Amino acid sequence: MAGAQSLPGTRGALEGVRVLDLSRILAGPWCAQNLADLGAEVIKVERPGAGDDTRSWGPPWLPDANGQPSRDATYFAGANRGKQSVTLDIASPEGQAIVRELAAKSQIVLENYKVGDLKRYGLDYESLKAVNPAIVYCSITGYGQTGPSAHKPGYDFIFQGLGGLMSVTGERDDLPGGGPQKVGVAVVDMLTGMYATVAVLAALRHAERTGEGQHIDMALLDAVVAVGATPIIAQRVTGQAMPRYGNAHANMVPYHVFATADGYMIVAAGNDGQWQAYCRGIERADLAADERFATGPGRIVHRETLVPMLEAHMRTRETAHWVQALEAQGIPCGPINDYGQVLEDPQVRYRELQVDLVRDDGSLCPTVKSPLRLSATPVQYDAPPPRLGQHTERVLEGVLGLSAARIAALREQGVI
Repeated sequence: MAGAQSLPGTRGALEGVRVLDLSRILAGPWCAQNLADLGAEVIKVERPGAGDDTRSWGPPWLPDANGQPSRDATYFAGANRGKQSVTLDIASPEGQAIVRELAAKSQIVLENYKVGDLKRYGLDYESLKAVNPAIVYCSITGYGQTGPSAHKPGYDFIFQGLGGLMSVTGERDDLPGGGPQKVGVAVVDMLTGMYATVAVLAALRHAERTGEGQHIDMALLDAVVAVGATPIIAQRVTGQAMPRYGNAHANMVPYHVFATADGYMIVAAGNDGQWQAYCRGIERADLAADERFATGPGRIVHRETLVPMLEAHMRTRETAHWVQALEAQGIPCGPINDYGQVLEDPQVRYRELQVDLVRDDGSLCPTVKSPLRLSATPVQYDAPPPRLGQHTERVLEGVLGLSAARIAALREQGVI
C-alpha cells in the first residue's frame, strides 16, 4: 500500500492533543507512535547530531531517494511514524527553557531517562507541573521510580529473564536445544509501551475532566510481571514452577510445531472432537481408534508415544497440503512464516498491513499498519518516520512563535 493518504473529512481521535516525546529506543517511542497513529501531534525531541539511538542501529538502513543507505536504520522506522523531529540540547539552559515552553503548550510528556536525570535539568514532573498543572507526565524506566533497584539501567532482554518470561519460554532442558529462550522481538519494551499508552489516555481523560495532571510511573519490570499473571498465580497455588514445554502445551496434545516435507507448521487440537477431526485430516484412523489417545488426559499420559508417531507422519507431506486438509476439518493450524511470507499471506494483504510512506526526499519508507481499527476515527498514515531535526524550525516558529533570527541564534549556539 504505497503512499497511504488520509481519508477526506476524517479526524483522529486524539486530534488537538500535543505530545512532547523526550523518549528514545523503543518503549517510549512505541507509546508515542500509538498516540500519533490516533491523531495526536507528537514532537520528538532528539539530540543534535545523533538523535534517537535506534537511528544508528543498522544495518539494514532505510534507502534514500537514490536507493542508497540513509543515516536512519530500519529499526528506527518501526516505532517513529507520524512524529515531528526537533533537535534540542536539553543539557543547555536554553534547551531546557525551550522544553519547558513546549511542555506548557502540550498535554502529554513522555520520557525514559534514568531516575533523577531530568530533575537535574529542571525537566522532571514537578518542574513541568509548575508551568502546566494539567500535564500528563509519563516516565518509563526499567525498574520504576522507587525501590532498591530504581537506579539500575536495564534492557528488554534483562527483563525477559528477571521477570520470569524466559523461565517458561524455550525447550525442556533434557531435549536438544533445551534451556530458556528470549522472545524474538523486544516484547517487554513493546508491552510497556502499550501499557503506557493505556495509562496516558486514562490520565488524559482525568485531566480533561478536572484540569489535574499526574505523574505516571511505568516500569519494564512491572509490565513483564503483569503479563506473567497466569503462571505466577499457578505457582503460588501449587508451589511448583511451570516447566518449559517449548512449542508443546501442558494440557493439550497435539498442540505442537511439526516439521513437514518442506517446512514447519502448527497444529492446535484443543479437545477430543478436534483430535478425531485431526486424525481424519491426516488420514490416520488407526490413531483415532486407539484407546490410549481417545481422551485429552490419555494423550497427555502417552505424549511420549504419540508425538513421535505424529512427527514422522507429518513429515510425509508439504505444509500447504496439511493446512488445506486440516482446515477442511476445522482444525486450527497454520504455517510458520518468515516475515516476507507474512506479508504475502492473503489475509495480511487484504487487511493492507503493509504501509509504505513517502519521506520528504521522495524515498519510500516501509511501515506496518497499526492494529487499532476505529470505525469513526480511523488511524491515518500521513507522516513517515522523520529525518533528524526535520521539523525543528517549523515547531519552534509555529508552536512557540520564535523568530527566524532567534532560531538562527540557537542554531549558531549549538542548542538546536
